[in-house]
Amino acid sequence: MSTPVFERLAPDPRLVDAALAGSRQSVLWREGLTDAARFDALSGRLDADLVVVGGGYLGLWTALLAVRRRPGLRVVLLEAQQIGWAASGRNGGFCDASLTHGADNGRRRWPHEYDLLERLGQENLAALVADVTELGIDAELEHVGFLDVATEPHQLPWLEAEGDAQVLDAAGVQALVHSPTYLGAVRHEGDGVLVNPAKLAAGLARAAADLGVQIFEHSLVTAVLPQRGSAAVVVETAAGAVRAPRVALATNVFPSLLARTRLMTVPVYDYVLATQPLTPAQLESIGWAGREGIADLANHFHYYRRTADDRIVFGGYDAIFRRHVRVGHEDRPATFRKLASHLLTTFPQLEGIEFSHRWAGAIDTSTQFCAFHGLAAGGRVAYSAGFTGLGVGSTRFAAEVMLDRLAGEVTERTELEMVRRKPLPFPPEPFTTVGVEATRWSLDRADHHEGRRNLLLRTLDAVGLGFDS
Repeated sequence: MSTPVFERLAPDPRLVDAALAGSRQSVLWREGLTDAARFDALSGRLDADLVVVGGGYLGLWTALLAVRRRPGLRVVLLEAQQIGWAASGRNGGFCDASLTHGADNGRRRWPHEYDLLERLGQENLAALVADVTELGIDAELEHVGFLDVATEPHQLPWLEAEGDAQVLDAAGVQALVHSPTYLGAVRHEGDGVLVNPAKLAAGLARAAADLGVQIFEHSLVTAVLPQRGSAAVVVETAAGAVRAPRVALATNVFPSLLARTRLMTVPVYDYVLATQPLTPAQLESIGWAGREGIADLANHFHYYRRTADDRIVFGGYDAIFRRHVRVGHEDRPATFRKLASHLLTTFPQLEGIEFSHRWAGAIDTSTQFCAFHGLAAGGRVAYSAGFTGLGVGSTRFAAEVMLDRLAGEVTERTELEMVRRKPLPFPPEPFTTVGVEATRWSLDRADHHEGRRNLLLRTLDAVGLGFDS
């Protein structure tokens, strides 16, 4: 048994407490939306050609691409809170080309079509970047490399399995970013970009509204009702309803409006810290001039990046399963202390740094670790969900899938096995809670035992339940 570096080199707890003392429970990204458009709640009844339920990335891309495909189409988007309020405004802003939550997951699940999935992912990323530029969206988009860093000796052989990526030894990665925890890394170029997630959501909403999409906030959908003897579907809220022949469901982590998919996702909470802006001396002490997005290779991994104003956003590690999405789940002092300790372990030269923000968000987790897709009501209702934390880019692809299917089109996207096949559902309670907690314990145990996976993890691997990242 080995002691991971974040336990072995942990800082004095008093330094952790001091760093967190001035932080506030607030989402950094959303605080910066001083000029974001706001939209009224739905009141009364409307007719439309397409109703989109959900105002995160998936819903916004679906509405926007629908009116770009068919100018003049009557599209109504209904959001229960505010645009980008949930995961789309809270994530780390890592916009990855992968549609499959990484190459390993994709190759293992869909080996015969992985090359196609990789190409489609790259094309989707390029189209997303082009859209952001063409639409004039100020998403603080950065073309930077991504670093996957090894912090334990047993992770070093994993670096060689990263295909065409540039493998760096300890000296090579230390030359880029100065951390005593780094033993090696792989650098990925062209596989993703960084964005300000809340600004991306707000910009997509503004662009969609400019093209004629009717957006309603604070309009929780209570029912989706296919009409018998009619091609229409009625989407109801507490104060109104919209009638349309086509509906796209983009509710992701929230309880599905279709009974058939309610066991297909579970909410897993991710926690994040942001520092105060670093001084020039602090920046010089850590290097990181390339501004790469960074993640480590542990089962319980961290992800981190620099912001436009030179803060460090640092999240991950604890992934906490909850049965329901609740605001009360967002404050978890033990996890925030753990993250603060781990950042100071990663960059001990930043002793004395202060954190300004702490927040959390719920991830729509599926058993295949990436999105699934489907149709209901005789092809009148489409849905996608289960992005498992890598939806900043792949939601755009999923929007294209839903629009293809609602139009009855057979395309390269709709013919994918990944699109046609559903993942295994989660079992009903209490079995999901027992299984998730046992899996979390097993993953932590593997991190303490040179990556060796126990019988439970090997069994989950064999049946394709996806708990390997």
